[in-house]
Amino acid sequence: MAAWLFLICAIGLEVAGTVSLKFSDGFSDWRFTTLTLALYGISFWMLSITLRTLPVSTAYAIWSGLGTAAIALIGMMFFKEPVTLIKGVFLLMIIGGVAGLNVVGKH
Repeated sequence: MAAWLFLICAIGLEVAGTVSLKFSDGFSDWRFTTLTLALYGISFWMLSITLRTLPVSTAYAIWSGLGTAAIALIGMMFFKEPVTLIKGVFLLMIIGGVAGLNVVGKH
């Protein structure tokens, strides 16, 4: 159970790090650059803790897939990125793939 909590935190930190990366302006703003590196570092550390318990294929797929889906949604909601039907379909595919890997990973 603790591994899953660490994984959820790792995903949140990775998403926050990616948003910070957007604000770093190509690493030209030292504040957001520092924040980005710190958030990614802590996220990787937390992901590494989950790998003590969870299979790497499951943990990494969930970490990267849900992080990607969250960033895509944040981009559309807060950064005025285009919202299209095809984007929605592919986001659902990402989430479905993560869920599927989680289900088959338990067997």
